[in-house]
Amino acid sequence: MTAPARHDGALPVTLADVRAAAATIAGAVERTPLAHSRTLSEICGCKVFLKFENLQYTASFKERGALNKLARLAPAQRRAGVIACSAGNHAQGIAYHAQRLGIPAVIVMPEGTPFTKISQTRRFGAEVVVKGADLSEAQDHAAALQRDRGLVFVHPYDDPEIIAGQGTIALEMLEGGETLDALVVPVGGGGLISGIAVAAKALRPAIAVYGVEAALYPAMSQVLRGEEPRAGGVTIAEGIAVKRPGAVTRKIVSALVEDIVLVNENALEQAVLLMLEIEKSVTEGAGAAGLAAVVANRALFAGKRVGIVISGGNIDARLLSAILMRGLVRSGRLVRIRVDISDQPGLLGRVANLIGEAGGNIVEVYHQRLFHDVPLKMAELDVVIETRDARHVDEILAALRAAGLPANLLSSVTGEEIR
Repeated sequence: MTAPARHDGALPVTLADVRAAAATIAGAVERTPLAHSRTLSEICGCKVFLKFENLQYTASFKERGALNKLARLAPAQRRAGVIACSAGNHAQGIAYHAQRLGIPAVIVMPEGTPFTKISQTRRFGAEVVVKGADLSEAQDHAAALQRDRGLVFVHPYDDPEIIAGQGTIALEMLEGGETLDALVVPVGGGGLISGIAVAAKALRPAIAVYGVEAALYPAMSQVLRGEEPRAGGVTIAEGIAVKRPGAVTRKIVSALVEDIVLVNENALEQAVLLMLEIEKSVTEGAGAAGLAAVVANRALFAGKRVGIVISGGNIDARLLSAILMRGLVRSGRLVRIRVDISDQPGLLGRVANLIGEAGGNIVEVYHQRLFHDVPLKMAELDVVIETRDARHVDEILAALRAAGLPANLLSSVTGEEIR
């Protein structure tokens, strides 16, 4: 964790701005549910309330700021059209509401943006330009296009009207009757947490607001410590993979946010899986960052009533599938077992019967005679098995060994025997 410096003086966004934004977007943006999760509360050691922004029409909180900004454009600006830069959620929010309001929209998206976000943005009628290795490079390209075409640039986070729109989430969380001790919010450029912190601290000065960054992209933490941002790498939280946090947002975060927590990729994966398995809710990596932080920092939130913003659900289907399968492997529900057998008829069937009788479901079988270093009349049988849990794995291994068949569990990564 890293505590931000404090800042004195007037802030560029006020509670009045957030309330005005709420009136502007009312009826066109979902008032998403805030729900208590009993199971996640048990896991985290605190009372967990989830704000399901992944249930917005475009599956992200970004609609709020996008609509607030677009609705306030002058007629000449609307006719000229807008341009935005985004890894997907801001893009979809702008594209959808620009289409609703009859405003032409161009969206620049960095290379590596999930296919689902690109296709959805195009579906909303925007012109999509895929350019740049990351958000910073894509933003530079968007700035050039804006100058060339005379478009209005809509910043994804460093804009008071965008920030005010995002802050409407806090109004809904705190004016709905729940008494919360802390709010936990994903941080990329800082627009979401800035708006939430402004509204939350004005409504309840004692509430604690915590930010969450992907460990590979700790840019906001770094600039608040007076350091040059150094961020990069491949993350499943591409929605908060920002190298240059905003100037407006860092001023607000410095003044109002208690702390910023960093979460690694394993924690992000686990949080996406928890949301799917426990809440039956699809969440992207950035969207699950708040839950990842609470799971990884139980002592910080112990016994508190914690509101977690689930900021988005736009995850690529292939990535979600990989997270699910890796989760099965980590929990012992999908394993590889190696059995040393003599190369004779019927023995493969015997192994299959033993595994089946022990309750295992065989998914794949690899029968190796030629490419492994085994005696000529022996073979190695690698079997991928679906199981109930780690204890069930031990039962299957015991059944095979009791039948005189040497069997060992393989590491999911290296193929080495581990027990």
